[in-house]
Amino acid sequence: MKSARLRADALAGLTTSFALLPECIAFALVAHLNPLMGLYGAFILCTLTALFGGRPGMVSGAAGSMAVVIIALVVQHGVQYLLATVLLGGLFMMAFGLLRLGKLVRMVPHPVMLGFVNGLAIVIALAQLEHFKQGGTWLSGSPLYLMAGLVALTMAVVYLLPRLTRSVPPALVAILGVGLAVYLLGLPTRTLGDMAHIAGGLPAFAWPDLPWNLETLQIVMPYAVIMAMVGLLETLLTLNLTDEITQSRGYPDRECVALGAANIASGLFGGMGGCAMIGQTVINLSSGGRGRLSGVVAGVMVLLFVLFLSPLIERIPLAALVGVMFVVAQQTFAWASLRVINKVPKSDVLAIIAVTIITVFTDLAVAVLCGIVIAALNFAWQQARELYADTHQEADGSKLYRLHGTLFFASTTPFLNQFDPANDPALVTLDCRHLRFVDYSAVAALKTLRERYSKAGKHLRVFHLSERCKQMLKRAGVQHD
Repeated sequence: MKSARLRADALAGLTTSFALLPECIAFALVAHLNPLMGLYGAFILCTLTALFGGRPGMVSGAAGSMAVVIIALVVQHGVQYLLATVLLGGLFMMAFGLLRLGKLVRMVPHPVMLGFVNGLAIVIALAQLEHFKQGGTWLSGSPLYLMAGLVALTMAVVYLLPRLTRSVPPALVAILGVGLAVYLLGLPTRTLGDMAHIAGGLPAFAWPDLPWNLETLQIVMPYAVIMAMVGLLETLLTLNLTDEITQSRGYPDRECVALGAANIASGLFGGMGGCAMIGQTVINLSSGGRGRLSGVVAGVMVLLFVLFLSPLIERIPLAALVGVMFVVAQQTFAWASLRVINKVPKSDVLAIIAVTIITVFTDLAVAVLCGIVIAALNFAWQQARELYADTHQEADGSKLYRLHGTLFFASTTPFLNQFDPANDPALVTLDCRHLRFVDYSAVAALKTLRERYSKAGKHLRVFHLSERCKQMLKRAGVQHD
């Protein structure tokens, strides 16, 4: 049983390594970097996070979300400043994990998660369309038909092979099978070698060559913070998705520390920064990768491709890799989110759609932040609407208000509207047995209510406050009896 598990992990890692190549090369080119920097980053990040991270089966590498962040830095200041940014960003990631802040990912609502995976699925699919261009113009005629046919063949193999056998990853068979067919038939289609030549040596240790002073820190710091935020966010959300797929539990704080250490190592050895890659993670998991070995094999194979196998790897047709990534996009998209549109609250539908669209047109960090804001505002609105009061006229002529709900910034106005100081009797009792005070706005609302009754020449008594509420009122200097 153990040998079968190791075999499955090794084959899944090999499959994932093929999928890492075009992505990391493309992201390096987007960031105006040598493609080898993307491949070195993939090797270091993938291997170290697989060995020491908190989520076996998840794959990290030189991600596109982080490549977009650093374009301006590379253009304006050069590669050495990028390497320093990767180092500093790694330190921020490690600090995030050491402070045990990984649990903050629980603040991301499920509709935002659905929008996240849907947006990334669309981004993955749209990114593949670039391979249907050559020299900035769309392919046409025979080259287009050949490219489309090979993509369709690859997808057919990935979908149909599991019906015959599950002993080997279908994506691996599709890539190698289509690649072999193209080579034997001499089909004139673009290959990985047309993107870049990947032959190189071992990554060498080198401290970033730049002046280490306050001016450099001022340049590097903003990019490092954004890189760390984007990388942590994408990693933690991918970790959550991996937990759902595998029905197991990862350790976000450990993953953050490992990711930070891997980025530091990548910066010291001339690699790009990176984070978890959802597309490659889905390939690894769908190919049977569940253990740490799958990530280690994927990372090590990328290095072996660079060192020894570049002549063979550069012959892999781009169509085969594009076909696999189209399947990944289809498998990543949460199709269930379309079926529940008429079954869930409109605010959740809005969050899903907003996060999806913003992810596609801007970036992940902005999209998730907007989704959380939408969810938080909706939650506050719902909680504010649920506050209500029961009133009762006592035998002594006084009036009792029994409040139910949560008193916080969004519910202070409904709270104050429950009362009628002008027409209430001289003595009013507020029973807070079922009322929760959350923030300073709640304290201020109670203070305002006291003042209103005082101006009306009446007395307000407050009973049954929780100990926490009493402490809040005491610190604010507000009487509660």
